[in-house]
Amino acid sequence: MNIIYLHGFKSSAFSIKGQQLNDYCQRYTSHIVHLPDLNMPPQAVELYLSHLIEQLDDVALVGSSFGGFYATQLVAKYSVPAVLINPAMRPWQLFRDLFETEQIPFLVNEYWTLDDAQLDHLEQIAVPFVQDADKILVLLQQGDEVLDYRDAERYYSATQHSSLIMTEMGGNHAMENFADKIPMFLEFLSYSVK
Repeated sequence: MNIIYLHGFKSSAFSIKGQQLNDYCQRYTSHIVHLPDLNMPPQAVELYLSHLIEQLDDVALVGSSFGGFYATQLVAKYSVPAVLINPAMRPWQLFRDLFETEQIPFLVNEYWTLDDAQLDHLEQIAVPFVQDADKILVLLQQGDEVLDYRDAERYYSATQHSSLIMTEMGGNHAMENFADKIPMFLEFLSYSVK
């Protein structure tokens, strides 16, 4: 299985969760973990990830926060399984709230400035309901200090489009005890991949 780990906003290919997943898979499985750097405009991320998925066999996604948003859109497009970790539901609104109007455009890095057109694009590509919901496992922690876990619970548990959701008390946005969950969610991905 080819697992693509989609990190969150302003994180990197060297994120702790991505490294933990890669280390586990190298040690205990034959799965290959891909750790792309997604610190680029959304349209570039879409093109890059679409190309990557189309080049690989037996693809599964693991997306954290903003990466969870991307993963949801990619499940709808490619019908691949995914595990979402405290996924961002409306990143366009989140970024506008975080950076407020006077700070947009927001300089993310030397190659990428987040602007209103990109935020509008994110809103336009967001699927209105979960597609292939049975291929998605959502891991939430109520102690998430960045996102309201209830937004994800509502979206991913909608009637006729319900995914498997595991909500834990406490925790944080980074997902406490992520490493302990790897064997469980790899089993889910292995079962769900075509």
